[in-house]
Amino acid sequence: MEIGISNFPTAYTVDPAVLGKRAEELGFSSYWVPEHAIIPVENNSRYPGSADGAIPEGYDQIADPFITLARVAGVTKNIKLGTGICLVPEHNPLLLAKQIATLDVLSGGRYIFGIGAGWLREETEIMGGDFDHRWTQTREAIKVMRTLWTEDEPEHHGRYYDFPAVRFNPKPVQKPGPPVLLGSIAPNVFKRIVSWGDGWMPTRATPAEIEAGRKELDRLASEAGRDPESITVVAYSSQPDREIIKAYEDAGANWVTCRTPMAPEKECMEFLEDIARKVL
Repeated sequence: MEIGISNFPTAYTVDPAVLGKRAEELGFSSYWVPEHAIIPVENNSRYPGSADGAIPEGYDQIADPFITLARVAGVTKNIKLGTGICLVPEHNPLLLAKQIATLDVLSGGRYIFGIGAGWLREETEIMGGDFDHRWTQTREAIKVMRTLWTEDEPEHHGRYYDFPAVRFNPKPVQKPGPPVLLGSIAPNVFKRIVSWGDGWMPTRATPAEIEAGRKELDRLASEAGRDPESITVVAYSSQPDREIIKAYEDAGANWVTCRTPMAPEKECMEFLEDIARKVL
């Protein structure tokens, strides 16, 4: 069982380089950060993670994930670096592919591409995404990026993106590219993963939900002629409790992440070390 930490929000009361380096020293296997470029002042979207739909405090305190992970990469050697999650429809995939490939090269192949399509309509639309068809757009964007990462003179002609043959470098260290993990609980998420993803990373899922999802992924993968073991399951943002983590492992999760608080550096580092004592 791989155990990592997720840093949310990322207002940086603590330097991510300090936190990431200490996480590696303590034995955590991965370091994850979120993405929200903006939070519209006026919005009618309901946050799916709270009973009243209110957006929690801190969602407007999120730094750029790729600059953050690059900073962590510069002071670490082994810990994996993940987005939890990158909001793909809010990006130009050619630029996003360049950022990811560069990070993967400079980190020695440590990047994990956790993705989502977003829940905040107003943010997605301001950033140029097609909210009503965001997963269709996301799938095409991933196809574009994989083409850029693997072909000598990639080109693409699709519904959302259209460009002639180009030269694109650097290519990622990981072949054919960093693993793509879908952070979604949408009804079609398992079909999407088996069709074009590498794993599933739901937030705050229970062990029972992880077990049900693992079984469905295994079934669909077998029907599609794909090895179920090729699909990674991440229990994202777990409580730092050894018994709960063992329950996730028994349910079929490969990785678990525990969340650190937005707190002053001393308090955050003490919390990190407390997590390590409890689960590592």
